[in-house]
Amino acid sequence: MKLTGSCSMIVSIKSVKDYFSLVKFSHTVFAMPFAMIGFSLAVSKPEYEFKFILLLLVILCMIFARNTAMGFNRIVDKKFDALNPRTINREIPSGIISSGAATAFVITNAVLFVITTAFINRLTLILSPVALLVITGYSLTKRITSLCHFVLGLGLSLAPIGAYISVTGKFNFLPLIYSFIVLTWVSGFDIIYALQDDAFDKSNELHSLPSSTGRKKALGISIFLHAITFVLVLISGFYEQSGILFWTGAIVFSILLIYQHSIVKFDDISRVTMAFGTTNGIASLIFAIFVILDLVFR
Repeated sequence: MKLTGSCSMIVSIKSVKDYFSLVKFSHTVFAMPFAMIGFSLAVSKPEYEFKFILLLLVILCMIFARNTAMGFNRIVDKKFDALNPRTINREIPSGIISSGAATAFVITNAVLFVITTAFINRLTLILSPVALLVITGYSLTKRITSLCHFVLGLGLSLAPIGAYISVTGKFNFLPLIYSFIVLTWVSGFDIIYALQDDAFDKSNELHSLPSSTGRKKALGISIFLHAITFVLVLISGFYEQSGILFWTGAIVFSILLIYQHSIVKFDDISRVTMAFGTTNGIASLIFAIFVILDLVFR
């Protein structure tokens, strides 16, 4: 009985790890820090107070939304993942997780997302179907337009404004700037990530900027987007009259934006993974920490 129980626990732990891998849970580091910025911007105002239960609900919304989006992406892309040597070992094409189980996972997370928004406020509940439509739409836009990177950016850009609305129940200019920061930043680094599949996308009638414009022009567009990101960071700092902590985080964030472009070239994409995952993850975390600290100690 003890042996059976131990085996069941091991299987359960492995199953959880499989689902974490399915949705690339570690990539939550891209949008979650900006959600925390949006939340902090709201509670830093004198008319609002910090509530731990509300913070927990925001975090759960982020997790459920990301699980829904990534799970849906893996389901609709399973045919292409099975053909692409880079993705053939993903959970669905390799048979680790069945399409049916993945579908149940996506539906469960989508329902939990909507239910969680209902516990926050009326506006978040009303906007929840719109959010789900945007974050799942990315997977389908790859079939029709090279601008799919911007749809992904739009989906993640909902994080700061969504978290702000969770506290205040209304829109505001400053968190909207942070949403545009996320939009241009994510769109830019997703173009870099898509460099890996430009040939595959062309041969399978999938769309991306690298496959439609070529790697060199696509990288130029990515650089331009990150230049806009830099300008928006400056605007947010001056608008809020931020202190030294904010500007420290902004400098590190900007340096890491430059760094990722220094290690990826149109004729050498061997370090795309480092640029996409590691560099941007660190940039997001550091920027958010310093922005939040600046709000706390102002």
